[in-house]
Amino acid sequence: MKTDIEIAHEATMLHIREIAAKLGVAEDDLQYYGRYKAKLPLKYIDKDKSRKSKLILVSAISPTPAGEGKTTVSIGLAQGLNRIGRKTTVVLREPSMGPVFGVKGGAAGGGYSQVLPMEDINLHFTGDFSAIEKANNLLAAIIDNNIQNKKNNLGIDPRTVSWKRVMDMNDRSLRKIIVGLGGTMSGVPRETGFDIIAASEIMAILCLSENLQHCKEKMGNIFIGYTYDRKAVYARDLKANGAMAALLKDAILPNLV
Repeated sequence: MKTDIEIAHEATMLHIREIAAKLGVAEDDLQYYGRYKAKLPLKYIDKDKSRKSKLILVSAISPTPAGEGKTTVSIGLAQGLNRIGRKTTVVLREPSMGPVFGVKGGAAGGGYSQVLPMEDINLHFTGDFSAIEKANNLLAAIIDNNIQNKKNNLGIDPRTVSWKRVMDMNDRSLRKIIVGLGGTMSGVPRETGFDIIAASEIMAILCLSENLQHCKEKMGNIFIGYTYDRKAVYARDLKANGAMAALLKDAILPNLV
């Protein structure tokens, strides 16, 4: 049996406009990321049409040590349904880059049930994770800046801040850290940490948002912590959600491969 990477490299890929045509997507609606990747406009998400279709959810309770299973089954099932004449599209979560460099490897399927281009999908892809990281960490920076600011601060109690920074790597040494060291010009020391990007609340909000305005409103509801007089503080109180939404203007669009 050939390796996944050998199979992927031997495959002859069609231009992404040909894939889009099979789905009835107009070429002018595609936002190209090279020859084999594109983004789709949100107008193609049609709730009325989807209600007339069947949705098959592939999930698992006990993951295998190497992580293989759900994605490969999902792709294989879509291939099989198409083979018997059922018009089928497989929808997968975008892989987190952290596990790619560990024992699990990538998350683009396996064997002859893969999505391509495999390396692009498993690495930077169309930059969605990077945009989520920037939006998440922008809020973190604004929080620390507000705590540092003597004139226009909201009175946030640093001990109650629950918002963490994120990165797309499994770096356990950054899970719990102290920021703000270095004197009065470097901020107020407090405990915080890093999560992996896929665990960010921004990721969940992006997936559940119907459009960019909806995304902005949901991000405004992000809980940050409390003031010293126990008043809850949200991202909208810092006027951060507008800038965060601007960073996600492309990430909110579905990817086609």
